[in-house]
Amino acid sequence: MTAKNRQIAVIGAGLMGHGIALTLARAGQYVAITDPIAEARASVAGRIRDSMVAMGINETEIARALKKIEIFDTTAGAVSKAEVVFEAAPEKLDLKRKVFAEIEAHAPPTCILASNTSVMPITQIMGDLRLKNRALGTHWWNPPHLIPLVEVVKTEWTDAAVAADMMDLLADAGKTPVLVAKDVPGFIGNRLQHALWREAISLVENGICDAEAVDTVIKASFGRRLSVLGPLENADLVGTDLTLDIHENVLFDLESRKGSSPYLQKLVANGKLGMKSGEGFRTWTPAEANEVRARVSRHLKRLDGILLD
Repeated sequence: MTAKNRQIAVIGAGLMGHGIALTLARAGQYVAITDPIAEARASVAGRIRDSMVAMGINETEIARALKKIEIFDTTAGAVSKAEVVFEAAPEKLDLKRKVFAEIEAHAPPTCILASNTSVMPITQIMGDLRLKNRALGTHWWNPPHLIPLVEVVKTEWTDAAVAADMMDLLADAGKTPVLVAKDVPGFIGNRLQHALWREAISLVENGICDAEAVDTVIKASFGRRLSVLGPLENADLVGTDLTLDIHENVLFDLESRKGSSPYLQKLVANGKLGMKSGEGFRTWTPAEANEVRARVSRHLKRLDGILLD
């Protein structure tokens, strides 16, 4: 099968689902989208348009993409002719299992089934399917229409041809797919990201520095080169011998607890939930929180080649 002119279904019209649908429709795919919440279905076309306007896409291309998207009231209707289904339901295991049971009941038996989850093992989500060989994970990063990466996660049952087909489809849509050959919690990206977060929290918890210092160090040093120099490229650049010397002098002292941080647990227990509550590791006014969101959006758009005013 070629990657072009496919019948795609997206189950879930929220933040991730609308961005996935937008991306695939822009690439010329026909996209059927649904959501159990009527309000989400009613607003999804407008949200897709708003996202494309924010990306600087012209009206002709917006109209072309929107014509490729059809909104359905039911999952059964959305998947009935699908060649590929992307599930974008909330991160609740029982809910995702229920969604896939319904998808499998109504989708063609040759349809590829993909779960967009950020950390849950795909094996747990897809374990009850009858045809497990056509199921895999596709971890799109938020916002999916701006972040290039999609992690394609194989399970022990996934056919190699199914994974290859998905990689082709995503590449054709302008994404950067990476194959995760073994299904583990967090896949690649979130294992790396949260290993960093664990040490960052530990530094604050143990009084080594405050949260602002942690963020400043990352943004003003190695964070500046991460988008063009990966950690293993960097290790090869400085030399594996120097990397080994450093590891032998620091790894023994890094945070290695298996569970979550008591410091983080206490923040949550005390209602310090971050920007949405006004305080987390740092305190935030609404204006400060909005500026952070705007700064991230501007940065991602620049990286995506979108010209701003």
